[in-house]
Amino acid sequence: MNPSNSLEQKLLGVKEKISVSKTNSVVRNRIKSIDLKKPRTGLLKNKTFLIKDNIAIKDEYLTCASNILQNYKSPFNATVIERINDEGGVIVGQTNCDEFAMGSSSEFSIYGSVKNPFNLSLVAGGSSGGSAAAIAEGISDIALGSDTGGSVRQPAAFCGIYGLKPSYGRVSRYGLVAHASSFDTIGIMSKSIKDVYSTFCAISGKDIKDSTSYDADKPSIFNLEDSRLPKSIGIINDNILNQINVEIAEKYRLLVDYLKLKKVQIIEIDLPYFEHCIAAYYVLTMAEASSNLSRFDGVRYGNRANNENLSDLYIKTRSDGFSDEVKRRIMTGTYVLSSGYYDAYFSKALKVRRLIKNSYSDLFNKCENLLIPTTPELPFKLKNNLEDPLKMYLSDIFTVPINLAGIAALNIPAGFSSSNLPIGIQLVSNSFKEETLFSLAHILSEEEIFDTN
Repeated sequence: MNPSNSLEQKLLGVKEKISVSKTNSVVRNRIKSIDLKKPRTGLLKNKTFLIKDNIAIKDEYLTCASNILQNYKSPFNATVIERINDEGGVIVGQTNCDEFAMGSSSEFSIYGSVKNPFNLSLVAGGSSGGSAAAIAEGISDIALGSDTGGSVRQPAAFCGIYGLKPSYGRVSRYGLVAHASSFDTIGIMSKSIKDVYSTFCAISGKDIKDSTSYDADKPSIFNLEDSRLPKSIGIINDNILNQINVEIAEKYRLLVDYLKLKKVQIIEIDLPYFEHCIAAYYVLTMAEASSNLSRFDGVRYGNRANNENLSDLYIKTRSDGFSDEVKRRIMTGTYVLSSGYYDAYFSKALKVRRLIKNSYSDLFNKCENLLIPTTPELPFKLKNNLEDPLKMYLSDIFTVPINLAGIAALNIPAGFSSSNLPIGIQLVSNSFKEETLFSLAHILSEEEIFDTN
């Protein structure tokens, strides 16, 4: 079969799946703009990609699911887009998300809420819920999202797919609209661990356009069949497991029992400063968000309110352009950065973050990998947590420590609950040791230790 015809058939299938989807996961497709005659070679040849609507694609809308950027088109490609194109990938559309990636349920969006493909009355997770739901539906092979405090791993868990949060600096952030710059990472989602790994190899590496990207050794494609189990793995204690959903805890213990059977050294650990992680994370990320979002003022770009007075123009533009959740984070961030409260909140949170980072480094001197639940609960109902921000924030309790420490984590599908809802577990590695995650995940996928319904 002619390769272009094969790709054309694949794209027709993508278009059909988008048209019948009921999850509201894809906000626009770009199939018409794809050049079928273009020769494609590389790691990602003819693999289809969906991109979260906060990653820049040249000449495509880049709205971040916000009114303030509703008519904005990007004049350039993000580095990850260039690298996908160079490796033969095909970008077929853009996905729904929480506005400016601020949320844990993908309900804060001008396009409406993303729905969980396993139960349309439940959330798909956030903020990359559109990417996760679309992959779970089989719309594309791979999707990119962004992960500031769990925004790839949590929706991946809620939708039963793989979701990688790389080490901070491993993948260029150039072209990613900033939420909290010292936390943001571009992550990868797929049903296939091999596709996650191929994409990771294609898009990671130093980028002169991103001063925070790290010149780590470029990952090389290794044969996943040569994967090995870690020599040692850290697990959490029953005191924490007894506080989470019973069925998630059961899957966690099932995996621990399997690792014991395979003679992996099991080391019980305490999660460093666990009770302080959520507070430190939200103080720091809201402060950074307040600073990053100050650029959206209606003057330089984006939608602008009509007003002759400059001060009133700022107020009107931002009042109309931002949702309540984004305003909440901007105001809280401005508060903790103010002269009277900087030392009391922001400065202390920075010190706590350093303690957390150092403590995780100490853990990896004892354990090659860590095993942590991805979420404390199963997917919750749409609108259930919208009026209770603290309850929404606490859904990230197992994911935010990873971002505070800047290390890597991978959500793996861990079967289903009795109500047929996906369960996820995080595999965690030290910075720039992602290959250990892929090895372990591949072995677990081959062993099929979880019920898959």
